[in-house]
Amino acid sequence: MKNTKYIYIAFALLVLASGCKKSFLDERPSEKVSPEQISEEALRDPTVLNAYTRGLYSSMYNTGTGGTTGHDDFGQKGYDIYSDMLASDMALGSLNYGWYSTVVRYQATKDFTQNAAYIPWRYYYKIIFGANSLIDVLGGNNATFTNKTLAYSMGQAKAMRAYAYFYLTQFYAPQGYGTGSERILPLYTDAKTTNQPLVTSAVIFDQMIKDLTDASTLLADYSRTGKGEINADVAKGLLAYVYAARGTAADLAQVVTLTDQIIPKFPVLAKANVTTDGFNNLPNSANWMWGADLQISSNLDLISWWGQIDIFTYSYAWAGDPKFIDDKLYASIPATDTRKAQFDDNADYGGLLPTGKFFDPARIEGGQRTVITDYVYMRVEEMILLNAEAKARLNQDAPARTELKKLLIERVSNPNFIDALSGNDLKEEIYKQTRIELWGEGKVYLAMKRNKHSITRGTNHLFFAGDTFAYDADELTFPIPQAEVINNPNLNK
Repeated sequence: MKNTKYIYIAFALLVLASGCKKSFLDERPSEKVSPEQISEEALRDPTVLNAYTRGLYSSMYNTGTGGTTGHDDFGQKGYDIYSDMLASDMALGSLNYGWYSTVVRYQATKDFTQNAAYIPWRYYYKIIFGANSLIDVLGGNNATFTNKTLAYSMGQAKAMRAYAYFYLTQFYAPQGYGTGSERILPLYTDAKTTNQPLVTSAVIFDQMIKDLTDASTLLADYSRTGKGEINADVAKGLLAYVYAARGTAADLAQVVTLTDQIIPKFPVLAKANVTTDGFNNLPNSANWMWGADLQISSNLDLISWWGQIDIFTYSYAWAGDPKFIDDKLYASIPATDTRKAQFDDNADYGGLLPTGKFFDPARIEGGQRTVITDYVYMRVEEMILLNAEAKARLNQDAPARTELKKLLIERVSNPNFIDALSGNDLKEEIYKQTRIELWGEGKVYLAMKRNKHSITRGTNHLFFAGDTFAYDADELTFPIPQAEVINNPNLNK
């Protein structure tokens, strides 16, 4: 009986929730080590710079990197869940343990004292501080290099800084870019400066574009040791997201150019593997561009993305807080679309589980105790959808249809229905395909923002079922957290 299972795991989960679990975040660079300290170590051993870069990447999956002991505080994939719930394509199945309740109730987006409003801010600014520390050591923002190793470190640091700022613009600025004149975030481009005022979205976006353009150049010939690192393709992918979010005609042309360079390098996940891949193995996923290859030494268990999403992992999804696909979105997927089978209407769990998309390979309910299934941060299918979207927004309907078919030929029995679509109907189809393809990966919220799309919750949401919200509604964007308002006296100067 499932009730017995709830009782069995409840004690372990509640003990961890109430205790102070050790954070496995690397002490450098996420702790406030000064650039001078890093520089001294680098002089003794230049390879320490590589260790600092690895520290930035490990911050993306370590627990507590948002400054709390909460079980929703585990790096980038934690905020992917936040964003999927804000966009309402992911529905919380129950409230047995309470995680994400303030997100799905839209309380955290209206109350700056809530932890859920605080931890993304804390996390992304930690990444920015760590990246700035590396940049300072390497000679500052305008440094040039003859040493390739140093150039590669600089390229990754600049890309990581831009990655963090991009997500901050999405989570904390109602319109993302807006007109360019709205003051949205403090900007830090070195590790020494503190308490900066809000600057405009135009300033933030210009900085991200410069950082990612520099990173693409610095990493042009970088042969990374694994997909856990940023290379030129990932930097270009991030740059495409930034340009798409700003969204002028010139920006969208850049999106097409950048994604055209990336797409031929990676295969699309084949139709035969859509429900057998499991999205769980980075080294074996040729379509993945960037991710985390998790090991036993990564020390992830209950507090992890897999724990919150996968019923085959010993944690919350299995124990009583399952996550479902929005039932209206599910109903919109044709029976002939192989992605329909990624979801199971499971009576034991009370809803539409993603058991055919994300799963530990053993497929034993509650079986994975130490998480070694991997995290995906970026895959080529995103680039195909971005390319098609940009072309459609540029009124290049025929090329947009051609691009979209590159994906759909591996998803549906006959993609030729796309041929009848043009104008707004084509844009809507691309947006729908983005929601279906990237469900649970944290990318639909970004699409909602850049397409200025309203959202309507299905009937299987615990709160606001059937309600509609505009993309820039207060409910869909976090406020600047109380801690920043209190501790930064220059914020609004």
